[in-house]
Amino acid sequence: MKILIVVPALGLVYGGPSKIAVELAQALGNLGISVDVVTTNANGAISLDVPLHTWIPEKSYRVQYFPYWMGEYKTSFTLTGWLLQHVTDYDLVHTIAVFSYPVLAAHLACQLRQVPYVMNPQGMLEPWALSYKAWKKRFYYALLEKPALQHAKAIQMLAFTEAERTKPLNIKAPMVLIPNGIHRQDFEALPDPALFYQNFPNTRNKTLILFLGRVDPKKGLNLLAVAFAKIQAQFPQTHLIVAGQDNIGFLSTAQGYFAEAGCLDAVTFTGMLTGSLKYAALAAASVYVAPSYSEGFSMSVLEGMASGLPCIITTGCNFPEAASAQAAHVVDINADKIADALIECLKHPQQAKAMGNRARQLILERYTWEQVASNLSKVYTAILKQEPISVFS
Repeated sequence: MKILIVVPALGLVYGGPSKIAVELAQALGNLGISVDVVTTNANGAISLDVPLHTWIPEKSYRVQYFPYWMGEYKTSFTLTGWLLQHVTDYDLVHTIAVFSYPVLAAHLACQLRQVPYVMNPQGMLEPWALSYKAWKKRFYYALLEKPALQHAKAIQMLAFTEAERTKPLNIKAPMVLIPNGIHRQDFEALPDPALFYQNFPNTRNKTLILFLGRVDPKKGLNLLAVAFAKIQAQFPQTHLIVAGQDNIGFLSTAQGYFAEAGCLDAVTFTGMLTGSLKYAALAAASVYVAPSYSEGFSMSVLEGMASGLPCIITTGCNFPEAASAQAAHVVDINADKIADALIECLKHPQQAKAMGNRARQLILERYTWEQVASNLSKVYTAILKQEPISVFS
């Protein structure tokens, strides 16, 4: 089986979709599936320093980069030409994200060359996501994205709630429920938190609350500012870590939320954390919080839970299973509810620790890339054999 994954970019500044494409390619390749990834060299304000128009071998897949222009839309005519010429080299194409030129070009090439494709919108069809910059998306969706969705052989939904919220769009293609995952080995032993304290000494000897995600309007930092101000009043030893990249110039606005709430002095904005430093932050934290308005299925939430942290996440994170398993506080998208859950964890550390242990067990048992790849390979096989597609969870 030969699979082509198309994703707008692999730059780390883009967060989830870029990381997911790499992890998925690796996991599928580990199953013995032939996997190629094509993308652009976009990486925020600068381009990735990578060879273009040539295959770069990775552990169990290959990747090829193409130049782009037009900023966030990532238009690439050379990628378009390559897709038109080579898409028939593959049995099936899997695209990640929507509202971006590379995946649109892939869908059109697949339709023209009659190659089946699977789409993973990564939560970008959720009501909140569609309402953000709606004046741009409404026309684009009707003209380009909806036809692409209708021609897909399957739509990969990351959560049951995501599938439910997209029902009003009347997408005819079958939906399969396959969430994102983590690598078990990454969480078998977290590094010494001293590495984090060395880089951010003002956090030493504090009770750390960790937010791990892009500095972006949808992440709910305005809600977190109000909630954390209440926490600071009751637990002055607490300190909030906001660890994430600012791709759109939103940092000053986010900092303004905390300044207005009167708690900016107890907040450290670290920028994006990667590798050992990210895992050291997880090891140093006492509580993880995700106050998002909308997510597909957050990789950061999975990482927080796999680290054994007590987690407070909103219903916008699309993970009701965490509440069912008593593995996280899943709260309404509301500053008071977020604050109440944080207070509960800080007042009752033993119960919070037990919840974190349940979270770790849940993620390591049910949400690994090995399971994701196995379920997707079954979907691919069913499509290629023209058999009914089952829904996996």
